[in-house]
Amino acid sequence: MKRPYIICHMVTSLDGKVTGDFLGRPECAAACEVYYDINRSLKSNGFICGRVTMEGSFTGGHYPELSEYKPVHHKTDYISDDLTGFYAVAFDPKGKLGWRSNKIIDPDGDPGYGGAQIIEVLTEQADERYLGYLESMEIPYIFAGETEIDVELALFKLRNILGCETLLLEGGSIVNGYFQRADVIDELSLVVAPVVADKGDKPLFTDSIDSGYELIKAEGIKGNVVLNYKKK
Repeated sequence: MKRPYIICHMVTSLDGKVTGDFLGRPECAAACEVYYDINRSLKSNGFICGRVTMEGSFTGGHYPELSEYKPVHHKTDYISDDLTGFYAVAFDPKGKLGWRSNKIIDPDGDPGYGGAQIIEVLTEQADERYLGYLESMEIPYIFAGETEIDVELALFKLRNILGCETLLLEGGSIVNGYFQRADVIDELSLVVAPVVADKGDKPLFTDSIDSGYELIKAEGIKGNVVLNYKKK
């Protein structure tokens, strides 16, 4: 299948966690700086995150009043005419994200995120009024699955409809797990911070399956270990 090359780029704790209060510890500050430096240097057509990550980073829990929007009864992809070529791809199965713009407006003006064209990846469970909302905002959306995201179908469309050749997977544990189980992660780029996470924090992949990678590079930067692996 012709699909984008996927690089999973994440900050992790020493015990392999990716979300939790440990990220706010002072020992993680340098790790986050290194993470963003690498993010800016990786050449890609955009980044992929799940609903929870997008909400925490960009939408702040905003959600539209759907009664104000005309329902769209067809379940076909909607692609606008003025695509930027650099995308913020939201895996949002039921359509729960409320955007205030059709492009990412990063409050810090970070060039790794700001200005990215939002693309919603939905299942057929999305409310028809939510589709009307997205179209009113000129936010493109694609369908990939009936009740759960079909990762391979989503990637096929992102490559063959939108022309994405390389995408950064920067989601949380759940969406990372979707990709790992689908066996479509080509490369891992990990910044390992010198902290141990809480027992309740989330791992790199939820419900992972057995798979193997080859270590390509390991280096210490600003007190962190930066690891790069490629799929065997």
